[in-house]
Amino acid sequence: MKTTRRKLLRGSAAGLAGILASGVAPYHFLRNIAKAEESDTIKVGILHSLSGTIAIIETSLHNAELLAIEEINAKGGVLGKKLEPVVEDPQSMVQVFAEKAKKLLLEDKVVAVLGCYTSASRQSVLPIFEQYNGVLLYPTLYEAEECSKNCFYTGAVPNQQLDDFVPWIMKTLGRKKFYLIGANYIYPKETNREVKALLQKYGGTVVAEEYSPLGSTEFSTNINKIASSGCDVVFSDLVGDQVVAFYKQFKEYGITAKDIPICTPITTEQEIAAMGPENAVGHYTSFNYFQSVDSPQNKSFVERYKAKYGKDAVTNAVMEAAYFQTFFLAQAIEKVKSTEADALIFNGLPGQEFLAPQGKVKIDEKNHHTWLWARIGQANEQGQFDVVWKSEDWIRPQPWVSYLYPDKTCDFTDKRVLDRLKQPWAEQKNRSGTINM
Repeated sequence: MKTTRRKLLRGSAAGLAGILASGVAPYHFLRNIAKAEESDTIKVGILHSLSGTIAIIETSLHNAELLAIEEINAKGGVLGKKLEPVVEDPQSMVQVFAEKAKKLLLEDKVVAVLGCYTSASRQSVLPIFEQYNGVLLYPTLYEAEECSKNCFYTGAVPNQQLDDFVPWIMKTLGRKKFYLIGANYIYPKETNREVKALLQKYGGTVVAEEYSPLGSTEFSTNINKIASSGCDVVFSDLVGDQVVAFYKQFKEYGITAKDIPICTPITTEQEIAAMGPENAVGHYTSFNYFQSVDSPQNKSFVERYKAKYGKDAVTNAVMEAAYFQTFFLAQAIEKVKSTEADALIFNGLPGQEFLAPQGKVKIDEKNHHTWLWARIGQANEQGQFDVVWKSEDWIRPQPWVSYLYPDKTCDFTDKRVLDRLKQPWAEQKNRSGTINM
């Protein structure tokens, strides 16, 4: 039966009442509440690089989101409508991310954007989402130290990835002399600051720390330094094409994982497929998900992904987050029966749960980050990871690293935050949910 505008407005009353009861009085809720009724589809932005240095990994996020949309539409869509992906390619360039985000919000009028990979790209678009009150779902692991009401973070934060990984390297592998190498932008630098704090806590040392320009793929000088440094483990924050080049050159130099293992929170099955498994064998990655996770949900997910993208396609942790965050969005729209931003931000998305390939996941009601599992994998000859450690339960996200920022917390249910967010955007001194306790 066709949904009328009047019925849509009636159905949205419960969502509106819940938002008003929370203390948030969205000034443009009524203006946009019937947006979903104004077309035959619900537009969703997809903003991942399909070209440039980061496309090697971002293409898989794009693919996973399209798969999720296809599956949601096959089951009837959302509010009786099909989800319509609006795809933009920011070409691995930070400034293009910002341009495309603005286009998606203002010209295409998407209900939300599934997008970004690097922290640099995310930080370039956040002011746009905050100014125009858009919704961004961000699927990548990141350094935390951030809290925006307009962003929902579905990738890992340090307490779900580094906090177990760094002490495991020292205790289980017996490696305590770290050589830190990363790409020259915010995520690797802040992550390495967190790694150094953990090393200090657990008795490890930093032999050297260096950064290469994003996109650079020549590492012979770096590897020469590593070989003569006296380190017993390399901790790598290189990204994109850099990962493939570094691992290949590392092996060509003659250093094996038994000599000096590479441990990383970034390298996935995607990069291993590009470099060849022989270049990654024996090295370690910490992630929430691996293709090798043994569960009925994951086996079905891998089969469906390969059926759509080819038998040689591989799944990975960041694209798994891209996949399940699409369902978070669909479920949120169904819950509040609206595509209006404040309805999704304050009522729809917080608390959403989904049985993902990695296990049950949930958006934290207070901080907009996601409860995830933790795993450590060792790369094998098939280009997959053997899981050598996993958390006993899912882990609540802590957006601000407690050992660096003990006095900060993120809480969008706190009245002080809600009072601040009721002010017009231009008058808000701090649009985040961060509170100094």
